[in-house]
Amino acid sequence: MQKNLVIVESPAKAKTIEKFLGKDFKVLSSYGHIRDLKKKEFSIDIEKNFEPHYEIPADKKKVVAELKEEAGKADTVWLASDEDREGEAIAWHLYEVLKLKPEHTKRIVFHEITKSAILKAIEHPRQIDINLVDAQQARRVLDRIVGFELSPVLWKKVKPALSAGRVQSVAVRLIVEREREIHAFHTEAAYRVTAVFLVPDADGKPVELKAELPRRIKTKAEARDFLQSCQQATFTISDITTRPLKKSPAAPFTTSTLQQEAARKLGFTVAQTMMVAQRLYESGNITYMRTDSVNLSEYAINGSKEAITHLMGERYVNPRHYATKTKGAQEAHEAIRPTNMESSKIEGTPQERKLYDLIWKRTIASQMADAEVEKTTVTISITGEADAFTATGEVVKFDGFLRVYRESYDDDMEQPEVETRLLPPLKKGQTLKRGDIVATERFTQHPARYTEASLVRKLEELGIGRPSTYAPTISTIQQREYVEKGDKPGEERSYNVLTLQGNEITDTTRTEITGAEKAKLLPTDTGTVVNDFLLEYFPSILDYNFTANVEKQFDEIAEGEKQWTSILKTFYKDFHPSVENTLATKSAHKAGERILGAEPATGKQVSVKIGRFGPVAQIGTVDDAEKPRFAQLKKDMSIETVTLEEVLELFKLPRTLGEHEGKTVSVGAGRFGPYIYYNSMYVSLPKDSDPLSITLKEALELIKAKQEAEAQKHLKKFEEEPELEILNGRYGPYISYKGNNYKIPKDIVPQDLSLQACLELVKLQDEKEPSKPKKGRYAKKK
Repeated sequence: MQKNLVIVESPAKAKTIEKFLGKDFKVLSSYGHIRDLKKKEFSIDIEKNFEPHYEIPADKKKVVAELKEEAGKADTVWLASDEDREGEAIAWHLYEVLKLKPEHTKRIVFHEITKSAILKAIEHPRQIDINLVDAQQARRVLDRIVGFELSPVLWKKVKPALSAGRVQSVAVRLIVEREREIHAFHTEAAYRVTAVFLVPDADGKPVELKAELPRRIKTKAEARDFLQSCQQATFTISDITTRPLKKSPAAPFTTSTLQQEAARKLGFTVAQTMMVAQRLYESGNITYMRTDSVNLSEYAINGSKEAITHLMGERYVNPRHYATKTKGAQEAHEAIRPTNMESSKIEGTPQERKLYDLIWKRTIASQMADAEVEKTTVTISITGEADAFTATGEVVKFDGFLRVYRESYDDDMEQPEVETRLLPPLKKGQTLKRGDIVATERFTQHPARYTEASLVRKLEELGIGRPSTYAPTISTIQQREYVEKGDKPGEERSYNVLTLQGNEITDTTRTEITGAEKAKLLPTDTGTVVNDFLLEYFPSILDYNFTANVEKQFDEIAEGEKQWTSILKTFYKDFHPSVENTLATKSAHKAGERILGAEPATGKQVSVKIGRFGPVAQIGTVDDAEKPRFAQLKKDMSIETVTLEEVLELFKLPRTLGEHEGKTVSVGAGRFGPYIYYNSMYVSLPKDSDPLSITLKEALELIKAKQEAEAQKHLKKFEEEPELEILNGRYGPYISYKGNNYKIPKDIVPQDLSLQACLELVKLQDEKEPSKPKKGRYAKKK
C-alpha cells in the first residue's frame, strides 16, 4: 500500500512534481475540474438557497474511478491544485467526489514548481479554504443565472442561438462604444512648424540643428503669415537649460501586464500568452501565472541582485519592493518571475524561450538602478515675434535598467523616448543661420481601436474581471462572433505643406495613407445589436460600476466577510423580474432594425436588421401583399452605416444570365462576394469581374475552368471502397481514407495504384505515426 497520493490538475504539472518527491509519493492528474454544473440544464435550485447541481461529465468518469481507487490505497491524499480560487474549487470537488476523510487529506499550495517549494508546502499543509471555494461557486452560479436567463430573451428578441455573459457583455460594450466614438470623431487640422538651423560643430563644420514651434498654428493664413515674418528675422539662442532626469523600471509582471507586453513585443494573443505561460509554470521555469500581485520574495530579490552583479556590476543593482495597487488582489502572493534568477535562458519551444526571456528581463530590470538622462532645452527667439523655436537634446549618462529592458506601449503617443540625441556646441546669445522652415498640415487622430492587450488594460482599470478571466473573456467574445479581430485599411488623405526656402515660400499639396490599423478588435453587427438591446433592457448588467462591484463582492466572499448566497439573492431579486418583463414586452420593430427609406420603384420600406444567418437588407414588410425580399449584406457593410443607395445595389442581384445544357446560369452575391451559380455549383467571381455586367459566355468559361480543376483533383476511385480516393492536392497526389490523408511516395504513379496497394500504404503510415491525442489544456494522453 502506497503511503501518499498527490493529486494535481494537469499531467505536465504531475510529471514535474514527481521528479521532486521520493518513492513514497504517487502523483496523478485530475485533468482540470472533475465535475461541473450540467451543460444543458439550469442546474441551480433557486428555492433551495441557490443550491448548485453538479455532475461528473462522461469524459471524466474513468479519471474519477482511477483516482478513487488510488485514494483508497493511500494513507494520505495531498490535494495540490493551483492556489487561486479555481484551484481551491478543484481541490474541494475532489474531496467531495472521492469521499475523502479529513484526517487523511491535506491541502498544499505553492506558487512555483521547484523542489524547495514543493517540500516546503508538504511541511506546511492546510485545510481547504471554503471561502475561496464559495467565491468561485458564486462566480460560477451568477454567470450561469445570467447566461441561462438572458439567452432565451436574445433568441426571441434578436436572433436564435445567441448567448450572453456577464463580463463578456461589458467587454463587448467597450468595443462598441469605442467604434461609435471613432465614427463620431471630427478631425481638426493645424500646422506643425519645424525649422533647420546651421551651426558649427566642435570642428567648425556646419551641422543641422532641428527645432520646432511648441504650439500648433490653426489656419493656413496664419502659417503663411508666420513664415513671412521669418523671412527677414534674426534667430538668436535666448536660453539654454539642462536638467537631469531619472527613469525607473516597471514593476515585475502580473497576469495583465504580461499579456499586454507579450502582445506588443512578441505579437502573442492573450490566450497564446496564457497557454505558453502555463507550460513554463508546469515545467518549473516560472512562478504561478495567474496573479495580480507585483510583490517579489526575498529569495527572488537576492537572486536578482546576484545575477545583476555577476552580469553587469554592482553599480547596476538597486533592490526594490513593489506594492500591489490592484484592489482585492487575491490570485497569488507573488509576481510572475523565473524560479531561478540566474537562468537567463531555458530549453523549450521557440515560444517558451521568447516568453521566458521577456519575464526574466522584466524581473531583472525591476531590481536594477534607474536610468540617468540629461535633457537640454534650447530656446531660439525670433525678432519681431512672441513665438520662439525650441530644440531638445538628450544624453543617457547611465543606462541602468535600460541595458536590459524597455517597456512597450499600445500608442506611440504614450511612449516616453529615452535615447541619446546630441546637440552641437551652443551658447546663449548665439545668432543662428536659418535653413528651411516648414509648416506641415497635421490632423487630430481618432481614439485607437482596442487591441487584445489594450482591452485587458481597460478591463483591469475598471476593476472588471480578474487574472483568471481576461483570456477566456477575450476568446469568448470572438468565438460568439460579437467581436472580430481584423485590419482597417488606411485612407488616402491630402495635406498642405508651406516651405520657406531662402526667401521664397512654396505651397504644395501632398498625399498620405492614414488610419490603417492591424489586429484590432472590431464589433460585428450582431455584437452591436446585442449590446444595444442589453443596454436598453438590462442596463445594470452592462454597467461598468455594477460589474466591478460584483468582483469586489467576490473578493469579500473569499475573505470570509460575506455569504455567497446572500449576494445571489440580492442580485436575483432585481434581475429575474426584468427578464420576465422584457420577454413580455412587444415592439413594432425587431431589435437593431434600421429603416433606411423607400424603394423608388415600389415605394416599399427598405430596412436592415439581423436575420437568422446574419445582417440582411429587406424590401417590404410582413404586412404587404407580396412577401418581403431579402439580400445578405456584404462583409464590409455595417447595419449602422450602410446607406439606402448601397442597399438598393444589393437587390440588383441575383440576375439570370441564360441557360446552358438545360440548366439556368445566374450570378448572385453572398457575404463573401459575388459568385456564379450553375447546376448546384458555386464559382467565385474574380476581383476584376463586375457581377452586373458579366456575360453568359464569360460565366461559362469560369464554370469550365472550375470543372477542369475538379476533374484534375479526383485521380482515382474504387467502387468496392467508396471511402477511399486518390486525389491531387496542393503538394501532390495523396490518398484520402476515412477523413485522413496519406502520402504517396514520389516514385509511384498514383493512377497505377490498386485498392490493395492503397490500403497497404495506409496501414504502413498508421503504424509509423499512430493517431495523436486531442489537444487541450488538460488533454489525457493515450
